[in-house]
Amino acid sequence: MNVNKLLYRPLGMLFGVLGGLAASALFGQVWKLITGTKEAPTPTQKDRGWGEVLLAASIQGAIFGLVKAAIDRGGATGYDKLTGEWPGDKNKYDGD
Repeated sequence: MNVNKLLYRPLGMLFGVLGGLAASALFGQVWKLITGTKEAPTPTQKDRGWGEVLLAASIQGAIFGLVKAAIDRGGATGYDKLTGEWPGDKNKYDGD
């Protein structure tokens, strides 16, 4: 394993936790804005319909994916600016 990736790993984990918290809070606000209810349905709630459960899961997945990508990219960019080394994959399509 590249030493650079090893040094970045704890930072990446911290960014992941913070991103999860941010995404959860953002999803709660978006769900409340869309439906007017505070709590999103869970898949095992009997009184909630398929459409509502799947809509909530889709929105939540999109928000978590977006926040994770933004946090990961921002963290890698910041690490690159501080150290001069990119912590992730460099040229995946060139075979490097």
